[in-house]
Amino acid sequence: MNLIKTVLVPIDFSDYSKNALKYAASFAKQFNAKIFLIYVVEPMIYPADFSMGQVAIPSMDLDLRTRAEEELKSLSKNFIDRSLSVETIIKTGKPFVEINETAKEVNADLIIMATHGHTGVEHLLFGSTAEKVVRKAPCPVLTLREPIKGFKYNNK
Repeated sequence: MNLIKTVLVPIDFSDYSKNALKYAASFAKQFNAKIFLIYVVEPMIYPADFSMGQVAIPSMDLDLRTRAEEELKSLSKNFIDRSLSVETIIKTGKPFVEINETAKEVNADLIIMATHGHTGVEHLLFGSTAEKVVRKAPCPVLTLREPIKGFKYNNK
């Protein structure tokens, strides 16, 4: 009986998240689980003038989405065994909200993600995406901190 059929892997294109993807791919292979790669585009909001409030610039978001799609395809081709099923997802919004919503939508059995990012004062102000995902996730979350004990990064 396969307890883990779907694994959601958030990617932000940092080396940390790429290493987490390599780990997740190896993990998913053990269960022959489907991998969902998710990248969240945070909307770019720019202060305009005081009469208009804040303005989002959709053309930049669109360009980011296109580049993200290409990069996700490249990562799945280079890091994930061809025998596994992979789907890429791009969302726009707050990363932890979109990650947890997507976990519900795809009925993820597990989320595997890197813990990295803000430290010190930034961490106090913004918190960690991984921390927020763990608190609200609809399924277990495996968080990976560098270096990942016992894991060899022998892929490309």
